[in-house]
Amino acid sequence: MQTRYYTLDEAKAALPVVKALMSQMQEARSEILRLRPEIWPVLQKAAQNGGNAAAGSVYSQFDKLETSVKAILNMGILVKDMDMGLVDFLSIRDGREVYLCWKHGEEDLAFWHDVNAGYGGRQPIDPADF
Repeated sequence: MQTRYYTLDEAKAALPVVKALMSQMQEARSEILRLRPEIWPVLQKAAQNGGNAAAGSVYSQFDKLETSVKAILNMGILVKDMDMGLVDFLSIRDGREVYLCWKHGEEDLAFWHDVNAGYGGRQPIDPADF
């Protein structure tokens, strides 16, 4: 896949789609975790090829999760932490690559960080820099 660089305006324009996809990912993840105690024994006995409603539900949730992740990745956006709902948009600031960083639950795209800094290095976005 070709590297995609986002301007601040492009990233903000993509954010509503990313928010919706991240919500789907979080819902699917929560449902998978909820069903985990019920489905684990079924998965261990999969060789017996028995049917189970929980197995079908988990499959559906995995499909939803995979579809959402692929959609975000196909937009050229990196899913950094599914637990936190963290994504990074590759951008350019002062001639170098940086990430515009958004976390599920944040209203707007308001932080950036160096590519090697990670979440702990997030800094508030100054639109004049992008």
